[in-house]
Amino acid sequence: MNRRKLIFGVILMSFVFIFSTKAQDNVIVVDQVVAVVGKNIIKLSDIENSYAQMRVQMGYDNAFNNRCTILESLLMQKLLLHKGAIDSIEVPEQYVDAEVERQLKMRLKYFGSKENMERESGQKYEDIKASYKQVMHDYFLAQQVESGVVENVKITPREVNEFFYSIPADSLPMVEAEYEVSEIVISPKVSETERDRVRLELNKLRERILKGDKFSTLATLYSEDAGTAKKGGELGFFTRGDMVAEFEAAAFALKPGEVSPVIETKYGFHIIQLIERKGNMINARHILLAAKATPEDLVAANIRLDSIVNEIKSGRITFDEAARKFSDSQTKTEGGVVTNPQTGNNRFSIDVLKQVFVGINIERMSEGEISRVISTKNELNQDVYKVVQLVNVIDAHKANLVDDYDKIYLIALQNAQSIKLSDWAEKMIKNTYIKINDDYKDCNFNLNWLKK
Repeated sequence: MNRRKLIFGVILMSFVFIFSTKAQDNVIVVDQVVAVVGKNIIKLSDIENSYAQMRVQMGYDNAFNNRCTILESLLMQKLLLHKGAIDSIEVPEQYVDAEVERQLKMRLKYFGSKENMERESGQKYEDIKASYKQVMHDYFLAQQVESGVVENVKITPREVNEFFYSIPADSLPMVEAEYEVSEIVISPKVSETERDRVRLELNKLRERILKGDKFSTLATLYSEDAGTAKKGGELGFFTRGDMVAEFEAAAFALKPGEVSPVIETKYGFHIIQLIERKGNMINARHILLAAKATPEDLVAANIRLDSIVNEIKSGRITFDEAARKFSDSQTKTEGGVVTNPQTGNNRFSIDVLKQVFVGINIERMSEGEISRVISTKNELNQDVYKVVQLVNVIDAHKANLVDDYDKIYLIALQNAQSIKLSDWAEKMIKNTYIKINDDYKDCNFNLNWLKK
């Protein structure tokens, strides 16, 4: 396994284990410090928890070797955290809070309620949240340090070729079938009457604030930004470039305590209050209200997309032309061609496609075929209608440089980055206090953690 992926995989296993205590009730671990890196400790429970999850997810059986692998990944994580502390690197709190909220939402959906979550984990909800927050803080901090180490690593086409031909022919992996698709997205046209209604509601809230009502209280009661409403609309500190342009311009123009006029962004309508300015960063709170499409608006959008599909099928316009002319998606500039967010190219495995286009059985479609119209949500969680065309199918095959250059390039780059990270770590190890329990002195580590 790629060492960098393993490092962060072990970190994120901590998320899963928070909810795995029931499965481990019959295992009693007498905790102890296994290793120290700078001021960071690794406990036996850290290793055992990750090992338990590794066995569940991957079925590993070689107990000692796999515990050594986990320990090395934790040592690397702690070394990255040690470097982050030395360099006084700060992790933006809003990034941590946003990811914690996302993870907790997923878990709440799985367990059904906070009560079920607490019962299954044996912990109070606030303790679970605090544990998540520490895990995510360490995750982002380690990532930031690592990114600084490997950011300048580059490889040439020649190095990609050399890497590929260094792989024995009988060890080349099979590449699963991939699909290229295009889309047309039609958003309901929200009436100006509805937009005016939302503006009026926000202006009423603004007037209440100017007359003495607390902004944070009204944000909690009325804001449709679920992630910030419970915090009184507070966004946390951000700098220029972190927010959409309209929001940023309005927020940075305010004085502390001042409330903005109603502004519009792609997310809806906002009023903003500046809390504090600190250098080039500001902390602000906002109230978000979005104009809603009526059932009639939704029906009209559905009919419009049906009409466009009929035009394509009749031959009066191509899918590419229709996407460029009518689609409300960012993909319209590329004729509707959809880019895979995981790879940056336009090929998808069937598993990823099923996640991106829920409700469309693309694997049953023929090349050139257009799907039925589906109702879905866009990236702003707004109702939209969509059709997909299957453009091309690349059958499963053994990896080669012609069809799979992007994948091979990425693997070769990750390999070069791992080498750079290892070289960096070896130098850091020499100048860092590291102590490892004697029980792990026989581990066959990749790096010289034992300073032999």
